[in-house]
Amino acid sequence: MSKDIGILDLKNIPCPLNVVKCKLFLEKLPLKDSLIIELDKGEPEEMVFKTLAQLGYRKEILVNEQSWIRISVVYGVA
Repeated sequence: MSKDIGILDLKNIPCPLNVVKCKLFLEKLPLKDSLIIELDKGEPEEMVFKTLAQLGYRKEILVNEQSWIRISVVYGVA
């Protein structure tokens, strides 16, 4: 069972800074715990999703608004 450790608000953070902040925060994420990330749609969404996939994180879309998205990110869960 995963534990939600908080929300990382990356809305209005430009690329590639949002990817860097996301990676730094996820490095501290305990195995099987989840992090909620909010980010702008478009390039920020694409770049963060690509990075998460490359690093082996599983994501689930929680909120899909017109200009931003909220996802849950977990590492180490099949």
